Amino acid sequence: MIPRLVVIRGAGDLATGVAHRLWQAGFEPVMLELAQPLVVRRTVSFAAAVFQKIIIVEGVRAELCPVGEDVPGCLARNNVPVLVDPEAASLATLQPKILIDATMAKGNRITKISDAELVIGLGPGFIAASDVDAVVETNRGHALGRVIYEGAAASDTGEPGLIAGYGKERLLRAPVDGLFKPALEIGELVEKGETVATVEGTPIRAEISGLVRGLLYPGLLVSQGVKVGDIDPRGAEVNFMAISDKARAIGGGVLEAILNRYNHKR
Repeated sequence: MIPRLVVIRGAGDLATGVAHRLWQAGFEPVMLELAQPLVVRRTVSFAAAVFQKIIIVEGVRAELCPVGEDVPGCLARNNVPVLVDPEAASLATLQPKILIDATMAKGNRITKISDAELVIGLGPGFIAASDVDAVVETNRGHALGRVIYEGAAASDTGEPGLIAGYGKERLLRAPVDGLFKPALEIGELVEKGETVATVEGTPIRAEISGLVRGLLYPGLLVSQGVKVGDIDPRGAEVNFMAISDKARAIGGGVLEAILNRYNHKR
């Protein structure tokens, strides 16, 4: 029998794409997050529940729950539970048979193959058949979403994928350490050179024109160089409330890894 409960470390946009796909397929994902997640695409991230208690992404509702206390009640309310538990201490209580590390930390910090019956890692930093059972490729390209049962995903390039010919120009980064304050809202159009946000009063200006697809929550403390926003050069045609094709592809890979383990065991 395929277990229904799945614990996912991380609740950013890629982790949310995975959780959404699992939920729609009849699984019960439980998500573990930081106390102040630096999530940029927060309109499509269940991590937003940490700040606003409830978040709905494409018809699926996530709810902030006390660690280990109200997970059954949250699921009974037909909500995806989000727990503030960066160290995954709740694993001892939840005892999941399936664990997914979707923190996208580019390195395996604490996840072990012995943490659950099936352990899946997303992206670089994991070695399938060593510290996890399977790895799902997260690098854009022909192999996106491919499940790796022995070995590792492609190394992190340090460069964002191209959209309409733009890569790193799309990203907004903190110019200094300090308090983040947005000047625009997600979904607004911006012109090249316009101030999108500030950190300690230092402006962050758009390098391209387009639509503000992501911004950190106001009032977060950030370090110089950290990603604080995202501009999509396609402009008004972009649906910033929709899960990305990348997240859906990765979610499909996770589903394959689960069904491979419990249906085929190849």
